[in-house]
Amino acid sequence: MVAVPANHFGADVAARYDESAAELFEPSLLARTVDVLAELAGKGAALELGIGTGRVALPLRARGVPVSGIDLSPDMLARLRAKPGAEQISCTVGDFAHTRVPGAFGLVYLLFNTIMNLTTQDAQVACFQNAADYLEPGGYFVIEVGVPELRRLPPGETVRPFTVTATRLGFDEYDVPTQGLVSHHYRVEDGELRTDSVPFRYVWPAELDLMARLAGMSLHARWGGWDREPFTADSRRHVSVWRTDGP
Repeated sequence: MVAVPANHFGADVAARYDESAAELFEPSLLARTVDVLAELAGKGAALELGIGTGRVALPLRARGVPVSGIDLSPDMLARLRAKPGAEQISCTVGDFAHTRVPGAFGLVYLLFNTIMNLTTQDAQVACFQNAADYLEPGGYFVIEVGVPELRRLPPGETVRPFTVTATRLGFDEYDVPTQGLVSHHYRVEDGELRTDSVPFRYVWPAELDLMARLAGMSLHARWGGWDREPFTADSRRHVSVWRTDGP
């Protein structure tokens, strides 16, 4: 029996998600992201795993690419369905590592660290297999994810800040033996302190490549970002593209 992951994106998180992730909605970033995805989709349809509130799916659909999505959070999907153009996107509530929807796709994509929401290696491996099973021959699977920042931890330390402002604090807490990572968020809203802690499993590029090989895919490209800049030892994140066998 497959265990259903915990849903950390309930009504409260969904209500403020777009505002809290405002930097991800920056028009030029979205345009570059959609340019790459539309090119990879070609004349085929696209499936977004962890579609959320539709940050990428809506502009991709506006470019003429048929888009479907899977997300564990009904509240995030409710936010998506309230937006203009959402009626053209088919959405399913479910665990994107295992949930099946009808159809085959030229592109499956999983962005902004969402692969790390699967907190076991088995679940991440299952996600790759699920993506491969959806893809048409020659189709592409795209993941955008950060590079684990262990090199930036001082010796003996396990916590690294990622946001420090007057109203918002964020800290990543690493558990190296298990590749575990908990992101702690503290924010002041309406004079009150609100907190969230979300678990992740960080994953290395080479490990992702092996998961792809197990699912019958091979690495097509790896960039340091959506401008397709080279991925280097100093890159903080990567956009990786794997391809199924086919013409």
